Amino acid sequence: MKTIGVQDSSRMLVLLSMLLALMSLGAAFYQNYIYTRQLEAIQRNVTRGEYIRACRDEIEAYFSIKLHVGFVTMESATAQSPSSPGRMHEMEGANAVSRFGALGTYLANFQNEDIRYRYTLLTRELSRIVVAARQTAGGDPDKLFEKADEMFTAMNDDCVKSAKAVPLN
Repeated sequence: MKTIGVQDSSRMLVLLSMLLALMSLGAAFYQNYIYTRQLEAIQRNVTRGEYIRACRDEIEAYFSIKLHVGFVTMESATAQSPSSPGRMHEMEGANAVSRFGALGTYLANFQNEDIRYRYTLLTRELSRIVVAARQTAGGDPDKLFEKADEMFTAMNDDCVKSAKAVPLN
């Protein structure tokens, strides 16, 4: 039988130490890779959540405009003087249009130039509707929104497509 000398055992110890160091280094690289992938998934999820939240707020602002325009047309039909409480609803409607325009601008930043232009036209149409609401006293406020409803439907479809395009993980 051959005995292992001191030199052979120290060589084996060095090789074992190198192997352990390489395994530790490989584990660190793999752990870094997994961590990076996890951060990317979290970032995509946060971005998707913000976009969906903006879409939800945009929908809320649109229906707020419709509500205030309905109040203005209803109050205009029954008001005796031009300084009636309907002015408050006109101001609230104009405020909702401003909010809608701001959210639309944010959402348009994720779209191409044609869609950005459509969002701008929709905001202008809503501004026109709020101004015209007082002259539509007693009329059907839904008739004011026919064109805007079509444009809004396209905007809502854009929100749905964009939200589905960003993967959850």
